[in-house]
Amino acid sequence: MARKRRRSFRQDACAALALCRFPVKLEGRENIPACGPAVVVTNHYSRPGFGAWWIALAISAQVPAEMHWGMTATWTFGSSLTSWLLAEISRRLFPRLAEIYGFTAMPPMPPRPLEQAARAQAVRQILAATKPHPPPIFGMAPEGQDTPGGTLMRPHPGVGRFLYHLARLGYPFYPVGFYEAMESLCLSFGPPFCLELPGDPLGEEIDRCASQMVMQAIARQLPVGFRGEF
Repeated sequence: MARKRRRSFRQDACAALALCRFPVKLEGRENIPACGPAVVVTNHYSRPGFGAWWIALAISAQVPAEMHWGMTATWTFGSSLTSWLLAEISRRLFPRLAEIYGFTAMPPMPPRPLEQAARAQAVRQILAATKPHPPPIFGMAPEGQDTPGGTLMRPHPGVGRFLYHLARLGYPFYPVGFYEAMESLCLSFGPPFCLELPGDPLGEEIDRCASQMVMQAIARQLPVGFRGEF
């Protein structure tokens, strides 16, 4: 990290899972993207004692190509001194990790007004990453934050519009459901789909409809108890 030497996240993910005491149960292997363009969208599963980074590790170990993940630039904690120290450490550590793995570090959710410029810059960075050839495989959790009980929640405003922009650039979407069952980490890859909105929506309606379609696709890969309002 001190040398900022680029690493393979896929190789590190495979190594991490080899040390994990929980096996990975995989469904929908035929739906795993082999190459880009592709956007892998997954739920932001969480519970006490479980780090959401295992989602990216588990998915990246299955995809046979390096992925470009959008990751938080810092953790958000409570008001205690320990929480503040952890947040400060992550604020310096996470952008360095993103640089090493070729990811995009984004301000945490929910959005805060003081981070508006940084969020716009992160979006521009992802859009710039769509231009190289071969095109990348993006990995994203549209919710962008831990959710109560690990159930799906609606993404924050603006996320759907951003996903729709990627769709208009020719990127199909690959939904993945991540959950725990029978002491296993479960991954369910669903069939890819094109994010095409019915009618001719405008403005906020584009944002709402795109988020709804993506989250419903993810929900279909999850047990009913994890689907939330979807």
